Amino acid sequence: MKGLTAIAGIRVGHASNYDAQTGCTAILCEGGAVGGVDVRGSASETSSLDTLQPGHITEQVHAIVLSGGSAFGLETAAGVRRYLEQRGAGFRVGPIVVPIVPCAILFDLRVAKGGVRPTREMGESAAAAATNEAVREGAVGAGTGATVGMIFGPKQAMKSGIGSGQVELRGGVVVAALAAVNAFGDVRDPATGKLIAGARRAPDSMELADTEAVMRRGEGAGGFERRNTTLVVAATNARLSKVEATKLAELASLGVARTIFPVNTMFDGDIVFALSAGTARMDVNTLGSAAAEAVAQAVVRAVRQAPTMGGVPGLKG
Repeated sequence: MKGLTAIAGIRVGHASNYDAQTGCTAILCEGGAVGGVDVRGSASETSSLDTLQPGHITEQVHAIVLSGGSAFGLETAAGVRRYLEQRGAGFRVGPIVVPIVPCAILFDLRVAKGGVRPTREMGESAAAAATNEAVREGAVGAGTGATVGMIFGPKQAMKSGIGSGQVELRGGVVVAALAAVNAFGDVRDPATGKLIAGARRAPDSMELADTEAVMRRGEGAGGFERRNTTLVVAATNARLSKVEATKLAELASLGVARTIFPVNTMFDGDIVFALSAGTARMDVNTLGSAAAEAVAQAVVRAVRQAPTMGGVPGLKG
């Protein structure tokens, strides 16, 4: 399975600082893609999000950047923008090319080494590393410092990272997704309904506490001041308008809701981007149903492919 890169014209690259436990991920669509966005969390931090609105003059975007480093990570988009400008990809204004590069960040400062942040140079490196090969998953790129289950803090959380998924429909239509999962809540496998990663009952235990149950009992209040975020890019090779791409992002968000509990909290900056990079035709409702499934796959894979790192246990060992 290739994941997000199963969509022709989309390439994915990561830049990771494993010593500092942070990084960024560049999703390139140099030929241009119609984009949409759905913001569900209440702790988001972004740049150039207005370019995805149906009323904006720009019809297409040329990359999406996901980064660690909280607000500091927004700097990575400048590196991706510079890379694309050098390749002549962007919105043309006469002889000038301006790459349209929306960016969103997740909060990994609790695990990242103090003072080390994703930079413009890191963004440029991620763009230069972008490939149409199968998406690299686990603790890479924006997912390098990602965790899940933060209600008791990092000592009882679990490692997460990047995951990707895809769904194939009739007529060669494909919907795929990439998720950088750094959630306050826990992750359930929707196939079984069972918790698979999240807050642990004790630092030396792998028994899951069930964050929602903990909240209902009024426990773990110290974790309520923490910041988290799940960032998703869903894409299709079907042709969509900006309005339809926005709807695709909204429907794709259901895949996050099927896998993360609780989701879209005041502590999460959850965002789903949608990209249309193709000419196939299909009803947006069908595409949205497939996108929710692809996103659910991506979220589950993000924790299943995450290794133990920095003393935080991961399912991959």
